[in-house]
Amino acid sequence: MSGVALALEVVVVFFLALFLLHRYGDFRKQHRMVLFATLLAWFLCFLIVFILPLDVSTTIYNQCKTDNQAHLVAIKTVNHDNSSNSSVFPTQRVPKICQKPWSYIPDGILPVFWRVVYWTSQFLTWLLIPFMQSYARSGGFSISGKIKTALIENAIYYGTYLLIFCSLLIYVAVTPKLHLSWSGLRTIGITAANTWGLFLLVLLLGYGLVEIPRTYWRASCHGQLLAKTYFKAAKLMTEKADAEENLEDVMEDVRTVNETIKYNHPLRKCIDTILKKCPVEYQEKMGRNMDDYEDFDDKGNPYPSKKSLVKLHKQVIYAVQRHNRTQVQWQILLDKAFHLEDVAKNESSSTHKFVHSFPSAEPPGWISKYLYTLSPLFICVCSLQSCPIFSSTHVLLRWLH
Repeated sequence: MSGVALALEVVVVFFLALFLLHRYGDFRKQHRMVLFATLLAWFLCFLIVFILPLDVSTTIYNQCKTDNQAHLVAIKTVNHDNSSNSSVFPTQRVPKICQKPWSYIPDGILPVFWRVVYWTSQFLTWLLIPFMQSYARSGGFSISGKIKTALIENAIYYGTYLLIFCSLLIYVAVTPKLHLSWSGLRTIGITAANTWGLFLLVLLLGYGLVEIPRTYWRASCHGQLLAKTYFKAAKLMTEKADAEENLEDVMEDVRTVNETIKYNHPLRKCIDTILKKCPVEYQEKMGRNMDDYEDFDDKGNPYPSKKSLVKLHKQVIYAVQRHNRTQVQWQILLDKAFHLEDVAKNESSSTHKFVHSFPSAEPPGWISKYLYTLSPLFICVCSLQSCPIFSSTHVLLRWLH
């Protein structure tokens, strides 16, 4: 079984990350590079959690063998020292039985594995993913322009890391007992990265440790949860209206620019790129004008610069993403509110059958179909299995009395 558990968990975790990416993402709309980076990041995060128990069990087994070997060497040394005096016998402790775990990983594999996982995670966290996020939100129309914008936006992000790194570097340089070397610089970089992560952990963990258990605790009270959902819906509705208004304003600017720059203008390609980022209903409204090919130099109307088009492109990307995000959140919150209302109505129902106010238009999946079909059988089986438990409890109570 040496190495089989590690290989099995790597395969299982990979398919788990792939399933979650398919569940929450759209393979057809996303770029392959984005899908690969997201899959790799999720895969490494889950891999750390799943492989850690294997590492612990292997370490305990190796430590047990090391302790037994050290104890055996100590006994041989004492026996050799006391060989001249036959009347002195050292007290020998029975060595512990080291049972090899089924998840044992051979020596030399885990150090290489953790180095690959750690440095790949560092590369994704500090370089690739922040750069890809800024690159996707950039309003540039060329690859070089997007790269330049992404580097400028990440200056604060990298500057914070550089500030922590320089602070630790100054501390090492001032301390006389410490000497700078390549391994020392690498240690300082790792410490700086961990310091940033621990700083965010302290800020976010305090909220999560209180809010997450409280949310699950209050989820049993459907009335209170429904009132809280109403409050969230009112708040989200304001944010949704603000996002729709912002999108309308941005689309109005796009319409104005689209009517100003005709199809024989050098910047028309930029306009076409902006129009592709707009929602479909707005693209249909911004149809081609009858005077598409009139000479743009004959008019005295001011034309927007490429810099202003880059800014408008960025505004369009942000407005569309915000609008889509609020729409999805609004739909999820509505489904939750309708479900809680149905729960409140069915609590007082005498039919003992859950009735939905708004039945789903989609056909039920095969899993839910079989679960609903087998629910009476499942109830009967549970009832029959409960009889021996009650009878054994009754016998135990009589025996105690």
